[in-house]
Amino acid sequence: MTTHLVHAIGPAVLKELRSTDDAGRRMVPVTDDEGGAPLRCCLRRGEPGERVALVSYAPLRRWAAGAGVDPGAYDEQGPVFVHAEECDGPAGDGPPFDGAHRVVRRYSADGGILGGRLVEPGGLDAAFAQAFADPAVEFVHVRAVEYGCFLYEVRRG
Repeated sequence: MTTHLVHAIGPAVLKELRSTDDAGRRMVPVTDDEGGAPLRCCLRRGEPGERVALVSYAPLRRWAAGAGVDPGAYDEQGPVFVHAEECDGPAGDGPPFDGAHRVVRRYSADGGILGGRLVEPGGLDAAFAQAFADPAVEFVHVRAVEYGCFLYEVRRG
């Protein structure tokens, strides 16, 4: 059986994003009056009244810099919600944000895209198992269908 580990945006990166995001913009905190923002710092939906920020994040660029590879044309950045202040990080079992259609995008060790898959609600575990059955898959990104936004990264366990 293939195991996998879900990764939120890490504390060191969050500290940077809360200062200046990957597009070079300063963070602008707001109060999420209605709640529901998909928070990439703790991988849960925001609660009404929480302070959040929408920042630009380049997950593949940051991974590639650490791996010593060039993401080439696959380098992209996009909006993600995070808590405006430090939080406790993820808590919970099972894949986060699994209650809607998602895209699981597979990447190789050199940062190339190996393909993607539209996943039905409740189907992320099976999609991860299928992705990691391919030894060429280094990691996957889970993305929202509606806007294409990055939700989180998954690696072999």
